[in-house]
Amino acid sequence: MKTDLAVIGLGYVGLPLAQEAIRAGLSVVGYDVSDRVITGLNAGKSHVDDLSDADIQTMIKNGFTASKDDQVLADASAIVICVPTPLSADGGPDLSAVLGATAAVAKKLKKGQLVVLESTTYPGTTEEVVQPILEAGGLIAGEDFYLAFSPERIDPGNKKFGMRNTPKVVGGINQISTDKAVAMYANFVDTVVRAKGAKEAEMAKLLENTYRHINIALVNEMAMFCNDLGIDLWDVIRCASTKPFGFQAFYPGPGVGGHCIPIDPNYLSHQVKTNLGYPFKFVELAQEINAGMPNYVIRRVQDQLNTVGKALNGATVLLLGVTYKPDIADQRESPAIPIGLGLIEKGAKVLFHDPMVEVWRLAGNELPRVADLTSALKKADITVMLQDHASYDAELLISNSNLLFDTRGKLDHPEVERL
Repeated sequence: MKTDLAVIGLGYVGLPLAQEAIRAGLSVVGYDVSDRVITGLNAGKSHVDDLSDADIQTMIKNGFTASKDDQVLADASAIVICVPTPLSADGGPDLSAVLGATAAVAKKLKKGQLVVLESTTYPGTTEEVVQPILEAGGLIAGEDFYLAFSPERIDPGNKKFGMRNTPKVVGGINQISTDKAVAMYANFVDTVVRAKGAKEAEMAKLLENTYRHINIALVNEMAMFCNDLGIDLWDVIRCASTKPFGFQAFYPGPGVGGHCIPIDPNYLSHQVKTNLGYPFKFVELAQEINAGMPNYVIRRVQDQLNTVGKALNGATVLLLGVTYKPDIADQRESPAIPIGLGLIEKGAKVLFHDPMVEVWRLAGNELPRVADLTSALKKADITVMLQDHASYDAELLISNSNLLFDTRGKLDHPEVERL
């Protein structure tokens, strides 16, 4: 059966895209290699934060199905690839999922189809990696079929900006490919921005996240020396934010998490070093600073315990919030992981509480969430807020903690140590 759109990769990026396309009246099918994902979705169960079970069930009522049968790719007018691109062992992007998805498309590719890569990667991937695989069967990109790149901009947990009202950057390998991709996205995205080409669209995503990565590193480094100087950086940021131009507030934290900020800038740094032979110094320095924040947090925890004559070795440390963002369950690249491991390595007994997470896996071991938060606060030698979930009550935390270290700057109180 002919469909308007096939989405490859039904995760945090692919599912919201499929949902919005269905809302706009397009016929959509999802393709994924995971039996668990396919079975769950077809049973009306969501596995991502931004879509509920009810959302998936509504999609199914409107014709959505999830499949492992690559025939669904042959029957689609447009195919969008939304698979993950983690870092490889050498610090570059691991394109194995992209290569697998592209190979699946190539087997079923037909004249007139539009193929769009959304997976974040280095500039040149669409034309230098994806295009040759698709053309191996004899069809010519930009003539027989159309090929473009459009960076995903999904921000999990963001209640204000979603798929429809976040502008979509699109760059094709030629003008007609851009036109085809723009026309497809215009069905369900309010604003579509044309890039000069695929490489410009690929670079735009890396610039966005490199900008954030570097500015987060700036305030993280400032947090360290402001603490030594006795300066409240949180108040400094508050004051600086009153300037109506020339300043954007970034905030320090225990490290950077999620799929984008800790990873995307490294794609660019790796490509610059590999292809041009010199380093992208800003990114490398930012990575060094941000990657060092978990150890800095551990040192601050140790210092705070020392003020009351306690050693970290043998101390009970309660970690609040182990996800990488507030009010979602996503734990990808969460700084809570190296912090928890580092504390255990130094002999601490680590407990955790997170309203979004029932069981936390740390070095292969499952840590069950403490059931009674108030009791756990009273028993812990020190409590460390790593994520500021909305459900955390400041007064409850402050009044029941023996020592409290806030890495998110939300608890402005004389008895609370802030990053």
